[in-house]
Amino acid sequence: MTSTRAQGLATRSIHGHGFKDAHGSPHMPIYDTTTFTFDTTQEVLDVVEGRKVGSLYTRYGLNPSIFALEETLAGLEGAEMAWVFCSGMAAETALFLAHGRQGIIGIGDAYGGTMELLGSQLPEIGIPTRLMLGSELDQLDDLLAEGARLVFLETPTNPTLELFDIQAIAERTHAHGAILVVDNTFASPVNQQPLALGADVVVHSATKYLGGHSDLTAGALMGSQDLLMPIWNWRKNLGSMPAPTTASLLARSLRTLVIRVRQQNASAQAIAEAMEKHSRVRRVYYPGLPDFPGHDLARQQMQGFGGMLSIEVEGGGDAATAVADRLELFALAPSLGGAESLVTQPCTTTHHGLPAEERARRGIPDGLLRLSVGLEDSADLIADLEQALAS
Repeated sequence: MTSTRAQGLATRSIHGHGFKDAHGSPHMPIYDTTTFTFDTTQEVLDVVEGRKVGSLYTRYGLNPSIFALEETLAGLEGAEMAWVFCSGMAAETALFLAHGRQGIIGIGDAYGGTMELLGSQLPEIGIPTRLMLGSELDQLDDLLAEGARLVFLETPTNPTLELFDIQAIAERTHAHGAILVVDNTFASPVNQQPLALGADVVVHSATKYLGGHSDLTAGALMGSQDLLMPIWNWRKNLGSMPAPTTASLLARSLRTLVIRVRQQNASAQAIAEAMEKHSRVRRVYYPGLPDFPGHDLARQQMQGFGGMLSIEVEGGGDAATAVADRLELFALAPSLGGAESLVTQPCTTTHHGLPAEERARRGIPDGLLRLSVGLEDSADLIADLEQALAS
């Protein structure tokens, strides 16, 4: 008899693929196969015309390794279904083209590539967009009344960890017949479940925490069948599928997602508390600190505060650059969410494309360092930061 008890997130991350191998393999093998054969034309048509789910052609996503991964990903976010992509930007592009043609509203800060896509590239092809600061939320209803049908936000944001009330924004968005998309990359499904709070679609750069080892590039969308099915043709014809080998690597990584993120949460909290006391640090951006704006909201809608934090170094941009260059355990690199700790200065990497005045308007000082906390001992990471700040 199968238990009807809802399984926990760690269990779903390991067993959520629904795959049973005839040879006893506990995980889906890599079907590094371009095309799949059939015995009859009718069998081909059953798959092509949607009467039967089956493998057909890998660029379409009709591949067993892809199917198993998507089933696991959907379960992690409590979604009806999931699509996987070759990158997070590919996932966002297909999503915006499918559902954003009437207008997109971006709230708060986001990854630099997303900002460029929304701010300049989509308007070039006639898709109206509006980028709002988090402090401009009072304008949301008026903008939605003008006809936009997609609201996009990150929470926590990149790189200042600003938080937004998903449930409240979802209610306002739905009142105008629009959909809310939440980028859950920074939080991961371990720390936050946007769909349960009212969001309609969740997007991930799976390169980050879902992948977790800095050895794959992928993206994912999770949501209802009604919202994801219109995206399928865009993914197919934009050529946005990951290779089966990448899908298998990502499925492997998901098995350790919960234990990795929980450890990163604990280390980031310890580092944030230590940096808050350091005389060379002007400000620490971390939702787990009691005096951080949004801390109470984080406690309401998050199950953990995450492995990302930012610090503003006394002395401005040059001082922050010097600190970043002196760090030894924190590797100087963009990206995040891996087993190794990384540091990046947003004004030189993730947000380098934004003019200095726009970064200042968004509260992203040149002295800001973004830290992705890995799986090293937190005491060693704190010591590394202290030596870099003291030099």
